[in-house]
Amino acid sequence: MWMLIPSRRRQTIFFSILGILLVTLAVALNIGWVLLNWRTGILFVFGIIFFLLLIAGMVFNTIFLLREIRKNEQHDAFLNAVTHELKTPVASIRLYLETLDRREIPAPKRQEFYRIMLDDTDRLLGTIEQVLEASRVGGRGGRGNQPVPLLDLVNDCASMARLRHHIEDERLRIERRLPTGDTAIVRGDPQELKSAVSNLLDNAIKYSGNSIKVTLELERLDGNRVALRVRDQGIGIPPAELKRIFGRFYRIPGVISQKIKGTGLGLFIVRSVARKHGGRVYAESPGAGLGSTFTLELQSEFQAKGASA
Repeated sequence: MWMLIPSRRRQTIFFSILGILLVTLAVALNIGWVLLNWRTGILFVFGIIFFLLLIAGMVFNTIFLLREIRKNEQHDAFLNAVTHELKTPVASIRLYLETLDRREIPAPKRQEFYRIMLDDTDRLLGTIEQVLEASRVGGRGGRGNQPVPLLDLVNDCASMARLRHHIEDERLRIERRLPTGDTAIVRGDPQELKSAVSNLLDNAIKYSGNSIKVTLELERLDGNRVALRVRDQGIGIPPAELKRIFGRFYRIPGVISQKIKGTGLGLFIVRSVARKHGGRVYAESPGAGLGSTFTLELQSEFQAKGASA
């Protein structure tokens, strides 16, 4: 039965049990020592100090080992996901090219093959760009300081998402909840902000299944803050996963994640961009099958329509 458990999981269980046993042994030894030497005051004080240091060292060591094991698991999952995301479109393109090379294909069928190969090329480029973007935004470099009209950026991202996923306009709506005539200006890196919004949109569409209905709400909050909410009616998110999903390489375990492929980098990019621009991002969901809402809050300047940035 023990051998049926994956090796990573066995390591986690082993180090967890080892840590618990060591702490228990240390507590037992210290209690026994105190009972035998309780009259010697100074030894008692030093014993308590060294005991606490010993316990703290074992706890930190166990936490470190468990974190390293978890990171290795996430790295392995990431490599498997990226390998699949790179290999699948390349194999598809190769198959269609071989078919075009070996057989005489009617013109309508050739056009269909070209369209599929272009879609596979977009998927391949998207994976590569996501990996590169995660590396860039995850660094310590400073953000840009360009004035970026947020509504224009959201409109551009929505148009690109409609084309990329071949969905109608009514399935991806934008609701403007700013005071009449106001424009939200975010200062930062336009490319990074565009990447964050695009990842939120792609995530909402990807996990909506066949009934895609995504709404983007742009709203002014108290003070100089603006919120972009991306609502979907998809598969939803379990409460325990609402904070974990923004981690690097993290994907919700289960059947859904196995069917819907990805690298586990999209939401990590969103969080990194939000933090770089002095904002935050968080997720909400009523539960499985009830959709989810991702809110991106950023520092903003609000200007009347027609005013210079």
